[in-house]
Amino acid sequence: MDKYSKLTDICKILSADARVQILQLLKQRPLCVLAISDKLDITQGAVSQHLRILRQAKLVVGEKKGYFVHYRLNEKTLNKWKGRLEKLLTV
Repeated sequence: MDKYSKLTDICKILSADARVQILQLLKQRPLCVLAISDKLDITQGAVSQHLRILRQAKLVVGEKKGYFVHYRLNEKTLNKWKGRLEKLLTV
């Protein structure tokens, strides 16, 4: 993997409006698929697909609570990404 491929992956993952909106929602508090779907007015299936991508990227973590999985941000990964993006965008 070359030194730019991770940055390219980050940009691809953040290129979907819904994924950015999900991350913004999860900054406030953990939420389940239904709550995210209601707040963003998109289908639960679409939310699940976006969350799958965010989980694979280790940006979010799911925790089972009763019948639902509540998703929260993975701050460790977010901080790594922030550092990489800052290096790219700093002149």
